[in-house]
Amino acid sequence: MNGLLHLGHAFSLSKLEFGAAYHRLRGSNVLLPFGFHCTGMPIKASADKLAREIQLYGNPPVFPAIEDDSSAEVAEDSQADQAAVAPDKFKSKKSKAAAKTGLQKFQWEIMRGFGLSDEEIAKFQDPSHWLTYFPPLAKEDLKAFGLGCDWRRSFITTDMNPYYDAFVRWQMRKLKKMGKIVKDMRYTIYSPLDGQPCADHDRASGEGVQPQEYVLIKMKVIPPFPPKLKALEGKNVYLAAATLRPETMYGQTNCWVLPDGKYGAFEINETDVFIVTARSALNLAYQHLSRVPEKPTCLVELAGNDLIGLPLRSPLSFNEIIYALPMLTILTDKAEKVCLDLKIKSQNDKEKLAEAKRMTYLKGFTDGVMIVGEYDGRKVQEAKPLIKNKLLGEGSAVLYSEPEKKVMSRSGDECVVALTDQWYITYGETEWKQKAVKCLENMNTFSAETRNGFEHTLGWLNQWACSRSFGLGTRIPWDEQFLVESLSDSTLYMAYYTIAHHLQNGNMYGQEISSIKPEEMTDEVWEYVFCDGPAPKSDISPALLSRMKQEFEYWYPFDIRAIEEFSSDATRFALADAGDGMDDANFVFETANAAILRLTKEIAWMEEVIAAESSLRGGSPSTYADNVFANEINIAVKETEKSYNNFMFRDALKSGFYDLQLARDEYRLSCGSAGMNRELLGRFMEVQTRLITPICPHYAEHVWQKILKKEGFAIKAGWPVAGTPDPTLRSANKYLQDSIVLMRKLLQKQESGSKKPKKGAAPPPAESKLTVGLIYVNEHYDGWKEQCLRVLQSNFDSQARSFAPDEEINEALKNCFIDRETNFKQVQKLCMPFIRFKKDEARNVGPQALNLKLPFGEINVLEENLELIRRQLGLEHVEVLSAFDGAARAKAGRHAPVLDKNPPSPGEPVAIFMSKEGFGAQS
Repeated sequence: MNGLLHLGHAFSLSKLEFGAAYHRLRGSNVLLPFGFHCTGMPIKASADKLAREIQLYGNPPVFPAIEDDSSAEVAEDSQADQAAVAPDKFKSKKSKAAAKTGLQKFQWEIMRGFGLSDEEIAKFQDPSHWLTYFPPLAKEDLKAFGLGCDWRRSFITTDMNPYYDAFVRWQMRKLKKMGKIVKDMRYTIYSPLDGQPCADHDRASGEGVQPQEYVLIKMKVIPPFPPKLKALEGKNVYLAAATLRPETMYGQTNCWVLPDGKYGAFEINETDVFIVTARSALNLAYQHLSRVPEKPTCLVELAGNDLIGLPLRSPLSFNEIIYALPMLTILTDKAEKVCLDLKIKSQNDKEKLAEAKRMTYLKGFTDGVMIVGEYDGRKVQEAKPLIKNKLLGEGSAVLYSEPEKKVMSRSGDECVVALTDQWYITYGETEWKQKAVKCLENMNTFSAETRNGFEHTLGWLNQWACSRSFGLGTRIPWDEQFLVESLSDSTLYMAYYTIAHHLQNGNMYGQEISSIKPEEMTDEVWEYVFCDGPAPKSDISPALLSRMKQEFEYWYPFDIRAIEEFSSDATRFALADAGDGMDDANFVFETANAAILRLTKEIAWMEEVIAAESSLRGGSPSTYADNVFANEINIAVKETEKSYNNFMFRDALKSGFYDLQLARDEYRLSCGSAGMNRELLGRFMEVQTRLITPICPHYAEHVWQKILKKEGFAIKAGWPVAGTPDPTLRSANKYLQDSIVLMRKLLQKQESGSKKPKKGAAPPPAESKLTVGLIYVNEHYDGWKEQCLRVLQSNFDSQARSFAPDEEINEALKNCFIDRETNFKQVQKLCMPFIRFKKDEARNVGPQALNLKLPFGEINVLEENLELIRRQLGLEHVEVLSAFDGAARAKAGRHAPVLDKNPPSPGEPVAIFMSKEGFGAQS
């Protein structure tokens, strides 16, 4: 609602109005409501634009004369669009510039076009004024149009309407609880100067431009290097070329460079250097492809002439060596950078070159068949993603994005594409998408074109960004720095229509006195009304709650019978999870939905594992990770059996499914490059299937017969046989995993430089990246801790798991230290917290908690998992050392005092991190 309604609105609305009137004529009850969508960027952007115009040109503003250059802009946009779009991407033929109506350049002039006075226009600097001005005018226009609407149910969106705001917050919390909203890294247009994403309203030019993804091909420069590149010796140097068509690399004969072009050799990491333009290097730096994040490091400045004649090794090319050759028509402000040879002989006729490129790309992609390489005989459209993944997987290429066209922020900064994190709705989730496809199959779309549009959208829709930092709307409940994106807050508003009149008392802003207060619309109330949840504890009268629920179910019919909605196994899964004993059952619909997704994903995972069986590690389970996983399977069998015997089905589900899933995921992570063991994975799939058979029989029988190819029925296969669980191995693994978590936090803290210098003091010198870890271990309690434990051992009743009175323990401690310490009270302050902790632990696990060492060798556990520790912490070198070894302590260098200030003890190793240079100085 950032303006007045026009004829286009009336045309669209007429379809609904005619249909509603027809069904009323036939005697049907018809509900035709009308809402006013105010969420998003347009209103806020327009209001801000007015404010800037007043700041620059006065109130009322006096604008400078501007010549009409729209035709040139259109032509430029059109050419750029054709050049930048891949054949498998869909883009409107009409550019942003061409779509503009009229020649108005300023927001003030647009507002004058609505017939507003200058005095009235100035009020629109406040975004809320738009919300109070335009919706009432639209309502009057629609009444004049004769719309048969129930105006009691009208509402505006945004948090100006507290009821709708509560509705959207509930919706977002529910989706997040269901696992449908995640935070993820995605490419976005970004202003380095502003330090934030640059949305359309922030741009001086480039409105509507999106990130374009390329495959960046790494063409290695073959030594020996020419004199200009001598400074790069010892590094992997690549000419990096961006392409939309990686499948064409088989036919590459050379690469082109612009002789007068300005290039540079930029550090990507410690070993790799890319030769690209400075503009490309800046984009790479904001995509985690620079040794120094967000800051390109140029080692050598180069001209195109310096690159001509370089011998290169390019992936997939049938020519073992290709050469860099000159080309005068390269555009370094597009994505070509170092252009790939497209088998075009002439480089002088620009028009023919562009046309030949367009025709070759399009026809080759749509009609082409691969005739070389491992995908020989497959259609180009099928081979392209496979070749792309192959290049990325073997490290011969990286993903790279940059703006489709040049984008300038209002700060005068040329924008790049950056990898940033924000909240997304996972519409591409397989199970969710399948439901949408099935729903569409049963829909009457009234035209093939409409159905095709839906199918196309369902095809590409994956993760949808549901958060924005600018505009109007509802704040994301758990992360209020963001707003809910303007489409994401409107997916369920049809349901809101059914009860809006009960909430808002006919006021579209929700500002009238109502029998229901906005704060009374809690999540429990929404769940009861819309999701058949339990009756909420609420100040809203039960009769009114019931009326809202009934009206929703009348106008918005939805069959919530569990088995029909979720399938029998998902229903059984949720019932098992609903509780045991005499407690009230709590059937959670989210659990049933999640069960469908979990079981479907598990089937897909098992199919993938079996399909790739030959790539799994053979032989008997032998590694530390193998032993831990096998032990977790044995524990799951025993614990699940115990739970079933006790009719504790929620516990059986936990140990027989959830815990096993976690153990499998940890095993997959722990194996690293060695890979998972084939025999052990087979046992896991068989055991998990048997354990869940009583709860999910249809799922289990499908897996047993169709995936595992077993004879007979899973229900008759018998209870799985398990070895004796090893609690010590489980404790050792918990020690390992907990230690990695603590070390990671310590490393992150040190890398972020959490300690700030005192006011006025010089900042500490920058230290190289921390890549070396020294882990110091003390496997035996000593000193005052040893004495405390010995006292506790002698004062502990292992059968009753109780200790002697505190007075006796304190007296025994005093006798231990009387001859060794001059100040017993000072020692006692150290002892008391440790004694309390050990007493609680002994009461829980027994006398082993008072042992002077752990039941396993800490050094052995850590050394056996050095590769895992290195990988998890991102280190290059890790050593496990004894805290009592003088030579080992010397390796810590200037960090050695840490071992005295915070000495390691059993179960609490101490990690020291340093740079490779710092470690080398100590060695």
